[in-house]
Amino acid sequence: MSGFVEKPEPIQVPGLVHLHTGKVRELYQNEAGDLVMVASDRMSAYDWVLPTEIPDKGRILTQLSLWWFDQLRDLAPHHVLSTELPVGAPADWAGRTLVCKSLKMLPVECVARGYLTGSGLVEYNASRTVCGLALPEGLVDGSELPGPIFTPATKAEVGEHDENVSYEEVARQVGAETASQLRQLTLAVYSRARDIARDRGIILADTKFEFGFDGDTLVLADEVLTPDSSRFWPADQWQPGRTQPSYDKQFVRNWLTSSESGWDRTSEQPPPPLPQQVVEATRAKYAEAYERLTGTSWS
Repeated sequence: MSGFVEKPEPIQVPGLVHLHTGKVRELYQNEAGDLVMVASDRMSAYDWVLPTEIPDKGRILTQLSLWWFDQLRDLAPHHVLSTELPVGAPADWAGRTLVCKSLKMLPVECVARGYLTGSGLVEYNASRTVCGLALPEGLVDGSELPGPIFTPATKAEVGEHDENVSYEEVARQVGAETASQLRQLTLAVYSRARDIARDRGIILADTKFEFGFDGDTLVLADEVLTPDSSRFWPADQWQPGRTQPSYDKQFVRNWLTSSESGWDRTSEQPPPPLPQQVVEATRAKYAEAYERLTGTSWS
């Protein structure tokens, strides 16, 4: 069992129709047919949406995505139309709301990996492959790959886990031409972002993108290159063969699997609330990632 520990009731705003409650975002549609995405401060881990929020998290994700969309605009068009607050929306939506094009979304998580870790490492240790792609012998946790690879996954519902799939399965689902476009664009965007992050002392180990069609044009959608969708490692602490320090929710994962939390992730019991020190440390890491990447302070 997994999902929401406490599923929130969506805020009702005149002129907006609520469409979906995701792990982090609430999705609405306005009267013009555009999508309105509101990033909450919710935190998810191990397929649970936790009962404790991380202050500022939704705004950091939104503002960092906007910064990245601007860095990538010559490679891939994005879905953002406006950051203006809809009339009648609560003041707390400021800085965490995007008005976006309504796209025909593709049912694929477009994952790019430049380093071996996570589910890729598990598969590699079993078969020397990731998503069916053969890799050299001798790689360990944190190893840099010979070149970035496209390792797609299925999109999971809240409470379910994304599953890695082969490129051939993506081609079967969306067609060979679209699959080829997705792979090419995913690797191009990852490579650009990897180089930008590297110049700022950060390793972009892996990341995932979502794309949709606007007519015949593939458009980059949802969030992009945030600590929620990417693994960012401090370059000066990179050491293959161990778990890397990171700018993401690792503080949360570490506490949840510690004896201090008292939680058994293999049980059907929901995870407990986070202690204040874990909340503060996680917020600080998200803010540090924003500051190091953008070169501006988070206030």
